[in-house]
Amino acid sequence: MKTLQSVTSCLSDYDPHALPVALARTIINDMATPVAAVEKVALRAALGRVLAHDVLAPFNVPGHENSAMDGYAFAGAELAGKETVALKVAGQAYAGISHDAPVAPGTCIRIMTGALLPAQCDTVIAQEYVEVDDEDAALIRFGAAVVKPGSNVRHAGEDLALGCVALPAGRLVTPADLGLLASLSYAEVAVRRRLRVAFFSTGDELRSVGEPLPPGCVYDSNRYTMYGMLQRLGVDIIDLGVVRDDRAALEATLRSAAECADAVITSGGVSVGDADYTRELMARLGEVVFWKVAMRPGRPFAFGRIGGSGSDADPQAGPGALFFGLPGNPVAVMVSFYVFVRDALLAMSGAAPSPAPLLRANMVTALRKRAGRSEFVRAHAQCDALGHWQVNATGAQGSGMLSSMSRANCLIVMDHDQGDVAAGEAVSIMLFSGLI
Repeated sequence: MKTLQSVTSCLSDYDPHALPVALARTIINDMATPVAAVEKVALRAALGRVLAHDVLAPFNVPGHENSAMDGYAFAGAELAGKETVALKVAGQAYAGISHDAPVAPGTCIRIMTGALLPAQCDTVIAQEYVEVDDEDAALIRFGAAVVKPGSNVRHAGEDLALGCVALPAGRLVTPADLGLLASLSYAEVAVRRRLRVAFFSTGDELRSVGEPLPPGCVYDSNRYTMYGMLQRLGVDIIDLGVVRDDRAALEATLRSAAECADAVITSGGVSVGDADYTRELMARLGEVVFWKVAMRPGRPFAFGRIGGSGSDADPQAGPGALFFGLPGNPVAVMVSFYVFVRDALLAMSGAAPSPAPLLRANMVTALRKRAGRSEFVRAHAQCDALGHWQVNATGAQGSGMLSSMSRANCLIVMDHDQGDVAAGEAVSIMLFSGLI
């Protein structure tokens, strides 16, 4: 099991007080170890789960040579040296019903899509290229130039060959995958155990929805956005509510969370101004570092492992839980989650790496950007009449302004060394569709 110290000690440019986003992601992903437990589930229950092993094709797909379209099957040798081919129709073949009679030279058979090809045939011509003789309905003609020997035939195993990897380990099962597995007669598949993720918010000023709101207090929105983001990842969610700024309450909650979850996420309580006992507590419960990440929003961030062997929580315990301490501001919570936590949780689930894709779009208006930090700007993108992506910020970018995140459909991703961006200049955007 890797430790934070072993990972960071290998990095010559590691500075917890000014950590670039890319380096923070590298450290986090190095610590994200997949859950080992595997279970078998029924096919319909496999949607969104992570395959634990390669799924092999138990037979060829297709199993036999068959027609790729409706038309006429014949021997390709009939095309040799001819401008026009005339063939006698000697029978019919339908999907699921084979044509067993030999196909003699000078003849063909009427064949439907998916029907097995008779042994003497290796070519199919589509029916739209064929003329049926007006006087003899069993005679067809077509120009030899419209088809080549071997055309319109699906060969045995051309989709999946016997024994090949149909779906690789680490794949998140999609609806198309369910159909593929069914076509291979898999009634159940082996998947990784669902990742268990516990989360809670910290702060004396927080109140849960429905509670009275004293002056100076706010309703806790972070647990709801956190729930939604975790729900999209298909993990088992453990909501531990709001924890006050109290040493004993925070310690008890962290111990409990580390015992029941693979990962623990908190919002609030990781900034410079927080009580000293937070750092002391994290040091006793495990191995946690407090970073100042060179990004906006989301500068304060804590990461490490709590609980498990080697900590005061339980010296005989297992590996413990990875810990992600996110900032308290609502937008910073969401940005930090998508920049750091999402990919780590997928890796812990056993999923193959799949970073959120970035598209290129042209800025409608200029953006100011200070080099030396990454910035993630809430924005709205759309295609213009010519099919080009255009993007513009959704107004004020304060990290507490959740309404601007709600109005956005993407983040403009501005790299560490990037400076100001002029109107019309191309930038990278991370679309929320499929992410949020």
